[in-house]
Amino acid sequence: MAGLNYPKKVVLGDITVRDGFQHEEKFIPTDAKLWIAEQLVLAGFKRVELTNFGNPKGMPQFKDADELLKKFRSSKKIAHLIKDVEVTAITIREAAVERAIQARKEGYGPDRILFMVSTSEAHHKKNSGTTLAEYWKMCEEYIPKAHDVGMKVCGTVSTIWGCPIAGPTELKTALEFTQRWLDIGADDIEHADHDGSAAPNRVYDYFSMILDKIPDTSKHIAHFHTTRGWGLANVLAALHAGITHYEGTMGGIGGQPANFVDGVPVAGTGSYYYVDPSIVGLVSMEDMVVMMDEMGIDTGVDVDKVLEIGRWVEKIVGRRLRSECVRTGRIPKFMTGRG
Repeated sequence: MAGLNYPKKVVLGDITVRDGFQHEEKFIPTDAKLWIAEQLVLAGFKRVELTNFGNPKGMPQFKDADELLKKFRSSKKIAHLIKDVEVTAITIREAAVERAIQARKEGYGPDRILFMVSTSEAHHKKNSGTTLAEYWKMCEEYIPKAHDVGMKVCGTVSTIWGCPIAGPTELKTALEFTQRWLDIGADDIEHADHDGSAAPNRVYDYFSMILDKIPDTSKHIAHFHTTRGWGLANVLAALHAGITHYEGTMGGIGGQPANFVDGVPVAGTGSYYYVDPSIVGLVSMEDMVVMMDEMGIDTGVDVDKVLEIGRWVEKIVGRRLRSECVRTGRIPKFMTGRG
């Protein structure tokens, strides 16, 4: 019986400081965000997502966007490594892109920005405040402007496997959107399971379809939520399909921007999609790294340091998170003695 076929080397992007913390109902101190970002770089991550340039009135977790990026760029701890690190910031609308462009011109801005479309019109309108047609037009205008200042652009395709508002979606629509992103100049594509709707068989089918059409694996990033507990199963399915680039957060934290921060109701992205907001979250980076390491996959990161960072993130947010391996550790590779 033949074994599973999967890549033996992957690229991991950690998005704890942005996607992870955006769901927190308390403001995470800027220096704590900086410390985590520095530790991620020291652990070997070459891709980190740090902030969102959206309006801080609606997302106060990111009111420190400029300050954090400036501190990160000037950090002495990682000065010898930072030239090899790609920093991403989220820029959903025009004002956010303009902020990123200005920050880039001033020497501290991101290396990469991220736009986002949903295959569900209803979800896209709720997330961005525009129609899909209006949003595509905006991106066509701003992608060249980002490139002019040396920033890469990631085009996210969301609600691929289902929409929390409108229900089922068509996989072929996501393929069409992926091609459209590349046609208008996006450098890579984040394929996002926005709310944990993806089942592993459909993940395999989708990414097999994507790689048949667009076989350059460097163009595709898999982004899974684990709301229903299927996150790592979906990672395995994507690996089997041939995907080499993945994202995750420490402890599996994250989700949509909180609508309640430091005791104050804020806009966020409106009402939570779930009665209990604690059930949302992304794939746990700790568990994904340990699993891949055990499978013989080169992740390029220090596994033990990743687990250490995970334990500190729990202290920073003040609660037990969803990683199993941060408690159980790695599988022992040798015996130290007999009992």
